[in-house]
Amino acid sequence: MGSGINALSLATGLVAVSGLGASAGSLCTDDAVWLRGDFGKVRFSVDIADDEAERAQGLMFVETMPTSRGMLFVYDREAPNGVAFWMKNTLIPLDMIFADRTGAVIKVHENAIPGDLTAIPSDGPAQYVLEINGGLAAQLGIEAGAQMRHPTIEEAVWPCE
Repeated sequence: MGSGINALSLATGLVAVSGLGASAGSLCTDDAVWLRGDFGKVRFSVDIADDEAERAQGLMFVETMPTSRGMLFVYDREAPNGVAFWMKNTLIPLDMIFADRTGAVIKVHENAIPGDLTAIPSDGPAQYVLEINGGLAAQLGIEAGAQMRHPTIEEAVWPCE
C-alpha cells in the first residue's frame, strides 16, 4: 500500500488482500465491489443505486457508515461527458471513486465536504461511482488506474468469472 497503513487495521469487515487469484471470481456478488491496483485488492459491501430515485437519494442523511461499506451508483450507460455529484444533505465526508464503462477508475475525489453544493465532476466519461468513507481511498492507496469489479460491469477490464 502506498501509505504504509495496514488496511486490515482500518476496521473489522474490510477485506484487503494480495494474491487472491481466481478465488475472487467466486466472490463477485451484487452486494460487493472489489477494487485492485498497486495497493492489492480490497472489497466493500455496497448498496446499489441504479435508478434515478436511488441515485438522487444516495447517502443523504446517513449519519455513520462502517468502514467496510459504501454505495455503488450504476448508470445504464457511460456518460460521455461524465457525471457530477454534490453533497447536499450528506452528513459524512465521502471519497468518490469514478469509473468508466470498463470499471477502470478515472478519478478519485477525496473527502467531499458534507453539505457542500459544489459540483464534483468525474472529469471524463463515467458509468460507475463508488462512494466510501472520506479519507479511506488515500489510506488504502486507491487512485486513478485502479480497476473495479462488480457484476453490473459488462465490459469489465477485470471481469467477474
